[in-house]
Amino acid sequence: MEIGVRVLMAFLLHQIVYVDGMEEGGREACVPGFQVKNYQVAYNGPFLKDQPLIQVEFDDCAGNKNATFDASDPSFYVDADLNLAPQRDVVDCQPVLFIHGVSAHADDIAQVEITGLPLQVNTLRDIMRLEQRLPYRSKRSLYAPPMTVTENQRGPFPRVLGRVILPGTPRSHFFRLTGPGSDRDPKGIFSIDIETGEVSVSRPLDREAIDAYMLEVSTTDLAGNIAEGPVMLVITVIDQNDNRPIFKEAQYTGEVLEGSPTGTTVMTMTAFDADDPGTDNAALRYSIIRQSPNKPFPNMFHIDAERGDIVTVISPALLDRETLPTTTYELEIVAKDMAGSEVGLTGTATATITITDKNDHAPEFTHPLFEAHVPEGSTGVVINLSIDDRDDPATGAWRAIYSIISGDPTHSFEFQTNPDSNEGMLSVVKPLNYEATAFHTLLVKVENEDPLVPGVSYGPSSTVAVHVIVEDINEGPVFFPDPLHVTRNENIPVGSFVATLNATDPDTRTIQSIRYAILRDPAGWLGVNPVRGTVNTSAALDRESPYVHDNKYTALFVAVDNGIPPASGTGTLIIHLEDFNDNAPYVVPSVAQVCEDAHDMNVAIVGGWDKDLPPNAAPFKIELGKQPGLDKTWKVSRVNATHSQIMLLQSLKKANYQLPLLITDSGMPPLSNNTEVKVQVCICKKNKKICSSAHSHFSSLLVMLATLLLVLLSAFLLFRGNSPDRFPSHHAAVSHSQQDSFVYRMTFCFTYSLLKDLLMKLL
Repeated sequence: MEIGVRVLMAFLLHQIVYVDGMEEGGREACVPGFQVKNYQVAYNGPFLKDQPLIQVEFDDCAGNKNATFDASDPSFYVDADLNLAPQRDVVDCQPVLFIHGVSAHADDIAQVEITGLPLQVNTLRDIMRLEQRLPYRSKRSLYAPPMTVTENQRGPFPRVLGRVILPGTPRSHFFRLTGPGSDRDPKGIFSIDIETGEVSVSRPLDREAIDAYMLEVSTTDLAGNIAEGPVMLVITVIDQNDNRPIFKEAQYTGEVLEGSPTGTTVMTMTAFDADDPGTDNAALRYSIIRQSPNKPFPNMFHIDAERGDIVTVISPALLDRETLPTTTYELEIVAKDMAGSEVGLTGTATATITITDKNDHAPEFTHPLFEAHVPEGSTGVVINLSIDDRDDPATGAWRAIYSIISGDPTHSFEFQTNPDSNEGMLSVVKPLNYEATAFHTLLVKVENEDPLVPGVSYGPSSTVAVHVIVEDINEGPVFFPDPLHVTRNENIPVGSFVATLNATDPDTRTIQSIRYAILRDPAGWLGVNPVRGTVNTSAALDRESPYVHDNKYTALFVAVDNGIPPASGTGTLIIHLEDFNDNAPYVVPSVAQVCEDAHDMNVAIVGGWDKDLPPNAAPFKIELGKQPGLDKTWKVSRVNATHSQIMLLQSLKKANYQLPLLITDSGMPPLSNNTEVKVQVCICKKNKKICSSAHSHFSSLLVMLATLLLVLLSAFLLFRGNSPDRFPSHHAAVSHSQQDSFVYRMTFCFTYSLLKDLLMKLL
């Protein structure tokens, strides 16, 4: 109370000082007091203790030394940084509060408007209370009492809301209204009579759009200068119930576990009403008006009228998913405003509640014994084990896990669960052998993915025996070893022994004979005795053959028994071939070039090459051929074990020369080969080398040969063309015939001689 009186006195003092200052007609550069008189703070929830809301602007023009501040609401204070902050957590407060600032040089008041409060001024009684709290105005101070207007009013407009008071208003003073709703957007809603101060509204308002308007009223003189004010005018829009409750969602879904205790919360329904939350217009009440289906009884669920929580009413024993007529219930929910009164507006939504399953039923096999027949040697699914589980399909309480308790020491079987039927698919993963074990007894158990609820356990029906009967089939012979490796020399005599194949029949309970045959022999070198399985050569073995890879020759054989039906098996024979010196070496490269004026008479370095392996290959001996006189022009010098150097002992003219060489390997006995290296003596000019071409020389000879053949053909045609029947006189015909015959014979002899020389050169 004391703080309120102090604030009121300071406010009146400020008004007097302000008016006096205006009457004197001048302002100083620094006006002591609040530099901004009006502030706004938006309410977005409770104000937290010591959390600054705004910073006020106060300057006493002397450094604010020892300045103190009081707020009209004791829940707030101004700190040393001029921040307005709550003394405690504030949930509810007045929409307007005043700050009184005092120092040795200033005494002033600022007004703070708090917008968006949950409890607005809605009734005339509230307006009167607010009016009583506003500071008392002095006789000549401008006073704008709070005003109200009901939303959605009908005309006629404009409609007078109230009047701004200025006692003893001079005729030369005029009222002026400013702020949002007057001269700022939304413009033109409110107006003021410049002479009487009556405030009017020009059209219907919507509280849900703007719930209050903060305007400023002042008076001006004839020259437009402010005479009084400005002071704040608060116009509050009073709510009407013009909005229906609206649920956030049209369809709500929830779940409740079967057997849940009575009173278990399933879900919460929430509706929103755009009307004033501080009035009954937005006070909602919830109710259930329909349950579908309505069995076993129509009130299985209840909704809290104020909070919208849906809870179970049905007892845990009756909330049994397996015995209820359905697992899904649909509720129609109504939200009504006006606290649920008859005149309230309503909104509806649907809640779908699913009774979820818990694992309260153990799976049970449908038969006390299962039997499967499996051909030996086969794999895959052999039988499906069916079960019965009353829990919800496609859940962990229904999905089954199968396991083998005993009877599978070799891990030849495994289980998989069919995701659609929940059956256990027993598979053979390791082929079974009839001769080893013809009968298997497996003990199998089934469990759920989810654990059973307390009080429920797996019984004897969750375990079953499975008899697996192995059926005998005629199995093919098996080679041992496979592959069979042997080592033999190449070029051994035809008919030589290579290996003996060994194949046995796994059907030990029957006596069967085995015959052998060749399945694949790429080079055709082998033959096999069909009864004994001995393999002999039918042709020479050649290590250098393209059918031999990495010195190994591979053949495939088949063994067939006399069972019904016959069965077969395959085996591989790998022959490792040892080398024999059966390939003569040769020289590479076969062509070399040298300049005719070269100072260095080194022609080329040539090497030996042999298809055989050491020691039947290198080192090689390369020497000149046995033709006489070669050593006067050529010289061959050994470089290393595989290469030798060819040198010229005298210059040669540009031409192609065939140099005979003799190369010998190191085999026992050694093999030699007479070969030639063509040496091209070329004319070398800078970076260009001109050599004789063997191909061009050969082409020239062919052209000459063709020319001679053409001459010979022409002579023949000429001889035929001068036959005796062309001449009328017998003597003349004889004379010409003899002459042509002579010419033809001469031409033929000449041409024959040239052809002979050309052919000799070509050969």
